[in-house]
Amino acid sequence: MRFFPYDQPYENQREAMDRIYNALSRGQDVLFEGACGTGKTLSSLVPALEVAREEDKTVVITTDVHQQMRQFVAEARAITREEDIRAIVFKGKGSMCHIDVGYEECQALRDNTRALVDAERDREQLERRQRELLAESQAEDGDGSAADARSAVMDELESIEERLEDLEEQNVCDYYRNNLTGNTDDFFAWLFDDVRRPEEIYEYAEGQHLCGYELLKEGIEGVDLVVCNYHHLLDSTIREQFFRWLGRDPEDVIAVFDEAHNVEDAAREHATRTCSERTFESALDELGETDDPRAEDAANVLSAFHRALVETYEESFGFGDSAAQRATDNASGRGPRARERIGENWEDVPIANEDRKDDLTLEFLQRYSGQGIGDDLEAAMKLGQDLDEEYEEAYREGETATRTECQTLQAAGFVSAWMNEGSAEGLYPVVSVTRDAGTDEIYGRAELYTCLPRQVTGQLFEEVHATVLMSATLQPFEVTENVLGLEESVTMAYGLQFPEENRRTYAVETPPLFSSDRDDPDVQEEVTDAIHDAVRMTPGNTLAFFPNYSEAGRYADRLERRLGGEGTVYTDEPGVAVEDLRQEFVADDDAVLFTSLWGTLAEGVSFDGDDARTVLVVGVPYPHLDDRAEAVQEAYDAAFEGTDTGWRYAVEIPTVRKTRQALGRVIRSPEDVGVRALLDRRYSRRAKSDLGRYSVNGTFPHEEREELIDIDPEKLKFSMLNFFGDHDAYDGEPPAP
Repeated sequence: MRFFPYDQPYENQREAMDRIYNALSRGQDVLFEGACGTGKTLSSLVPALEVAREEDKTVVITTDVHQQMRQFVAEARAITREEDIRAIVFKGKGSMCHIDVGYEECQALRDNTRALVDAERDREQLERRQRELLAESQAEDGDGSAADARSAVMDELESIEERLEDLEEQNVCDYYRNNLTGNTDDFFAWLFDDVRRPEEIYEYAEGQHLCGYELLKEGIEGVDLVVCNYHHLLDSTIREQFFRWLGRDPEDVIAVFDEAHNVEDAAREHATRTCSERTFESALDELGETDDPRAEDAANVLSAFHRALVETYEESFGFGDSAAQRATDNASGRGPRARERIGENWEDVPIANEDRKDDLTLEFLQRYSGQGIGDDLEAAMKLGQDLDEEYEEAYREGETATRTECQTLQAAGFVSAWMNEGSAEGLYPVVSVTRDAGTDEIYGRAELYTCLPRQVTGQLFEEVHATVLMSATLQPFEVTENVLGLEESVTMAYGLQFPEENRRTYAVETPPLFSSDRDDPDVQEEVTDAIHDAVRMTPGNTLAFFPNYSEAGRYADRLERRLGGEGTVYTDEPGVAVEDLRQEFVADDDAVLFTSLWGTLAEGVSFDGDDARTVLVVGVPYPHLDDRAEAVQEAYDAAFEGTDTGWRYAVEIPTVRKTRQALGRVIRSPEDVGVRALLDRRYSRRAKSDLGRYSVNGTFPHEEREELIDIDPEKLKFSMLNFFGDHDAYDGEPPAP
């Protein structure tokens, strides 16, 4: 309890801390599901710090949600008031750089700057030594040895001066130079006097003209706690560097993942490899400008892959030769019409085949002619490495203002991975296309999509001492274990600790919103009626989540017409910053906010007290089931035996987790009173008998199913009226049902 910063833990918090402490002491992984009010952060952080103190480990707590990052900082600050710990909040270089350069440029600048400072220090030492030797040689009792030694020192000085002339012409970073030449004691005293946010570190370092990012790397070694983003642990290359900065081997790290239901998708994102058509074009231009004899072989293989990539997506547009073929292409959505519909977002072109290689590989093999793909790729890789070293040297020497990235090396590395790894288990080859907003040009990219996250996370969990994965929606635990590659983990789940009488959770039996039924006028009318009833009977604000932004907009328009000016309707739109809209909404007192369940408001954002009294989830928000999603299902089917394993693991369970996250936006404290309603008959118990596999009621954890009350749509308004009335929630006369 020495790391617990408050008077007393919550009811189940002490039990959770005890169990997590015991598990971490044994080096076991923990899956910890806890609803709002469980105090998950401290329940995990306190025992992790205790074990780390006892066994000389470092705790790394990580999240991909900005609001949770702020919460971690607040909790860490509270802990430092009670127990002396050294904590750092670490953010990537991209958001910490004062001169806004890329990683490769930064590395070259750093090396140049250190070389310059080292040379200046050598010159200073040599000058001091030559003065001492001069004094010795001029002394009355001096001998010739001092003069000879001084002559040698002067030769070294001359050499250093020549080197400095060269170094001073090279690109350097003045911020980093100040790190190396100035006194940074004040920075570190300030840094460890509290738990500093990255924005504070950047501002302080900017004021002192120091590089805060490099100082963080220097000061991170030996700290007790690090708060960081997912990519510091999920990206294997970054992780290796990160642990090296920590001065820790992986087995000396206890990792705590917040919002751990997101680790699955984040791991896929970090493992997926892509290479765009423009990278190949730049690589071929690069090869055309070099007279190295290897350039011909390198260009031969890369141009063949480039042409194959273009031909593959062009064929997907269906430019048939015959009139009948063109008519068929257009009728099926392919052909010129399909080309015209390409927008600024990447759109997949399916290329995988069940009984043979993918279309891009087949096209590449058909177009390639030469001594051998392997030999040509090896030539391209070696030439790319040499060119990359030349670019590095040119930047160091100040011959170029920016550090050039070697496109040949990137393109050759990708093609090698495509050919050598493309058919490996869990990898899905895909081509995507997009339209350049500036030139209106369509171009493509090739991608090796990672379907099985455990190929990324399994190694991480095996390397570190232990992990805690915490979330409000981790169940079913065995699925999380299988997907992420955990073995023999300790599992625990705690439901809402707030008074049950302060909330109601309804499964409203409106028509199931299958995609084929969403345009049915009768279905829309019945769903609008239920939304209208819920909004009218809510003494305050209502949140409404939908399967997508289009559906949210549709029902926002319908409700606005139905309300006739009573109350305010807010509509979240894709690609638009939502924070200002959220603040307007919570400042209102009789409003409804329509948004997508796949947007930013569905998790990691609290609507406390009067911010929102009711939350609606309308429909079962399955993600878009494209070929990529099918590939994930097939990969799960192959990896894990069982009926409908792919569907459950890849679609149904993640969808219900999203729904549960949305329901958790309200009822955020013991005093909160509110309603949570699921508008779709697939959520009800009764759906299991006649909707079969389409019923999702059984996917909810047992405790949450027990709270779900099946209700007919026309009775919702009476139930809500009675519930809020019993809690004296209405200001004045309640609305008429």
